Amino acid sequence: MHWIYLILAILFEVAGTTCMKLSAGFSRLVPSVLMGVFYVVCFGFLTLTLKKVDVGVAYALWSGTGTALIAAIGILWFREPMTLLKVCGLLAIIGGVVALNVSGGTH
Repeated sequence: MHWIYLILAILFEVAGTTCMKLSAGFSRLVPSVLMGVFYVVCFGFLTLTLKKVDVGVAYALWSGTGTALIAAIGILWFREPMTLLKVCGLLAIIGGVVALNVSGGTH
């Protein structure tokens, strides 16, 4: 169940960060409010995850996967440029997340 909590934490963090972009610097009410709600829910699920998963592994998976997803959303939805350096950086993040996950991080 703790891995489901982590997946939900990642998805809510991605939703919150997407709303951060859509809020246009807090000038749009609905995305601004949703951003706060999504982050509160995200941290709730992340807290539940930490009951069973080592904090270093959970945080690396949460932040790394969230970063990769947000970068993909930026490229696909917000039409941000995709450069070779950006792709290499994302591959490095994914590699690090995989390495930490393989190292075994539950207790």
